[in-house]
Amino acid sequence: MLLIENGQFNRRHFSLAIDLHVKPDCFCAVLGGSGSGKSTLLSIIAGFETLGSGTLHLDGADMQGVAPSARPVSMIFQDHNVFAHLNVHDNVALGISPSLRLTEEEDATVCEALARVGLSHHMLRMPGAISGGERQRVAVARVLVRKRKILLLDEPFAALDPGLRHEMLDLIKDLRRENGLMVILVTHQPDEAQRAADHIIFLANGLVREPVSVETFFQMQGDKAIETYLGKWR
Repeated sequence: MLLIENGQFNRRHFSLAIDLHVKPDCFCAVLGGSGSGKSTLLSIIAGFETLGSGTLHLDGADMQGVAPSARPVSMIFQDHNVFAHLNVHDNVALGISPSLRLTEEEDATVCEALARVGLSHHMLRMPGAISGGERQRVAVARVLVRKRKILLLDEPFAALDPGLRHEMLDLIKDLRRENGLMVILVTHQPDEAQRAADHIIFLANGLVREPVSVETFFQMQGDKAIETYLGKWR
């Protein structure tokens, strides 16, 4: 479970008020205009940014003062998810051991994760020798071996072609179901939210709104902030 109560984040001329309750098995898409704070929200959850006031709990534990590496969270960004000097296998193995010294059981876990994302045949290739979509699959495999229950996605598939982007979203949906993950996806694409998520977290006017179902969000009438954001899209 993710719980933020009376959260307030301030940075120069930007502020964000957060009261948020996300259930453990929820797939939430985060929508909002440019500069509304979508990526900032993920950074707060992951521990890269700190609330000025309020509380943040993950899996029932208070995260005040807890380093990003110690939180039950994995995060995939749009870029820079792989290390160019390591092959595919070792990029995934980093999720288990920064030293890359693995037991036989741990190495088997890496191989299983690569098989699950369809990269077994690329295990010894370098990142420069595989496609952008395959590099993002490496990042997904690393999430699997880390075995964290919360997955944060900051527009990780934005640079991919539409067909491949949908394929990756479907993979995340499958992995979420198989592993009982909470997924929070930042996207600029309402169609991605409709395809993958079951709830929407909407940001507008410095406020993070509580999640509502996808159906409710896209059928909502009379909400000027949502109507302005969606425009003629719907």
